Amino acid sequence: MKEKKTVVIVEDDPGLRDQLVRVLKSARDIECLYTLGSAEEAVQKIPARPPDVVLMDIELPGMSGIDCVAVLKKQLPDLEFIMLTVYEDADRIFRALKAGASGYLIKSGPPEKLFEAIRDVHSGGAPFSAHIARKVVQYFRGTTKPARETEKLSPRECEVIELLASGYIYKEIGDKLGIGAETVRSYVKNICIKLQVKNRTEAVAKHFS
Repeated sequence: MKEKKTVVIVEDDPGLRDQLVRVLKSARDIECLYTLGSAEEAVQKIPARPPDVVLMDIELPGMSGIDCVAVLKKQLPDLEFIMLTVYEDADRIFRALKAGASGYLIKSGPPEKLFEAIRDVHSGGAPFSAHIARKVVQYFRGTTKPARETEKLSPRECEVIELLASGYIYKEIGDKLGIGAETVRSYVKNICIKLQVKNRTEAVAKHFS
């Protein structure tokens, strides 16, 4: 059996924190190591027992989730962060990404989106909810120059990247295209190689620039 992906939750709302723990318990390949109620607590405790992925509330009392990510990323550059928030404004999105977050999800999303996001970021992806993915694309459309590399993609690869840009997870893309999730993952890897980028977020940005 494969080793479980470990997660730490940083969330100041006790009710939501407990709900997230219950949700994560239903995933066989994910384990919640512990939970924290503030950024200050996270800065103290996470370096001593780091997980694979941190689910970070963006609005915390005292130090913000974004500032917490920036501090921890300097100490633990390989630690992955997914921001959980009720906000979708572009300023918070890009400040979080600049601080070192790898993904950004809306708290009201379904459990499967959260599971897929943890699996995705653990394997080098960058998960976003559908609305946020569109904001990322819109941002890069306005700030990057056209890239000739996008012409290298096959029609099927173009279909995959279009669905990625709309916020679909690998399983949903596979269902729409009649292929398996692992096949989708292989397409994404090929797309990244062809576009000479590190992850699917950069691939989407380059494709739509």
